[in-house]
Amino acid sequence: MRKICVVTSTRAEYGLLSPLLKQIDLDENLSLQLVVTGTHLLKKFGHTVDEIEFEIAKKVFVKLKDNSKVGVSNYMSKLQKKMTKTFTQLKPDIVVVLGDRYEIFSVALSATVLNIPIAHIHGGETTQGAMDEVFRHSITKMSHLHFTATKLYRNRVIQLGEQPKRVFNVGALGVENIENIKLLSKDEFEKSISSKLYKKNLLVTFHPTTLDKQSPKKQFKTILKALSKLKDTKIIFTKANADTGGVIINKMIDSYVQKHKNAIAFHSLGLVRYLSALRYVDGVVGNSSSGIIEAPSMGCMSVNIGSRQKGRESAKSVLHVDLDEQKILKAIKKLRRVKKVKNPYSCKNTSYKIKEVLKQTSLKDILQKEFYDIRC
Repeated sequence: MRKICVVTSTRAEYGLLSPLLKQIDLDENLSLQLVVTGTHLLKKFGHTVDEIEFEIAKKVFVKLKDNSKVGVSNYMSKLQKKMTKTFTQLKPDIVVVLGDRYEIFSVALSATVLNIPIAHIHGGETTQGAMDEVFRHSITKMSHLHFTATKLYRNRVIQLGEQPKRVFNVGALGVENIENIKLLSKDEFEKSISSKLYKKNLLVTFHPTTLDKQSPKKQFKTILKALSKLKDTKIIFTKANADTGGVIINKMIDSYVQKHKNAIAFHSLGLVRYLSALRYVDGVVGNSSSGIIEAPSMGCMSVNIGSRQKGRESAKSVLHVDLDEQKILKAIKKLRRVKKVKNPYSCKNTSYKIKEVLKQTSLKDILQKEFYDIRC
């Protein structure tokens, strides 16, 4: 029986991985080893391990003393050490990772040194405003199987020297979630957040742009100024991740909510509540990838602010604006529910396709990668 070790480090990542975890767990020829680490295990980020519905093979806790650059660097080294011990104990046949987080980079580095094949989901994408860009492409080069979300991203992974036969365009897991999960009714959603929706409602998520010269505090202050000008609008915040500056943003959210009766905040809405929110809000505001990948399939427009997601392929329903108060306000006024939007991330049976490749691919000599050279 092939042992598939899936590692999750954040609330958003787990939500995306859920359908794949189910596919692996139900396959009698596969053994799921779920490893939970990162902000899942930290109280100040919601302790979202409590939302996980699958059997956990190992919890790997590393204390994040602070999310400064030095603090994150020290965290990464400690996580790599603990993941080495975890992989040595579990002895997986394949390690599955998703995305571009610094935690996942440490996981991939550990698996690489231990000669464990890596399957990477969501490679080939670009986010020019964050250091995630470097981590994502580095993870691609450490990986042996690649599952991309669009044809463009597949081509980019191949451009990085990966063999085309190992790169599979399967669409985005987040879009598949929308098609398969039973969402809450409006009444159920309102009860779940203990708040009534207004005539106009916004879902706001802003993560630090770690490569910008302007501080996360100054960036988010501009966004809050724009939001404070809105009238008769319910604002639902989901808090920032553990990147440098994330804690500062979360404190600013708490302060804003205390002063504005029309605003509420959550560390995590969880998968069902978050997707349900996309059904009822007028738009998504901030710089979360969900506003680009999932929101279009829900008929939900997005205002993508700043450079964090710069370079991502996006639907026409996504409005890209600079970090400018007036430009943000102007874009928010354009938000409305839309019916027909072509989502480049949409593809059928994404999790099943990934599971089948993980199951059927021969692992013999898979570690011996030959660079695929694109001749001019």
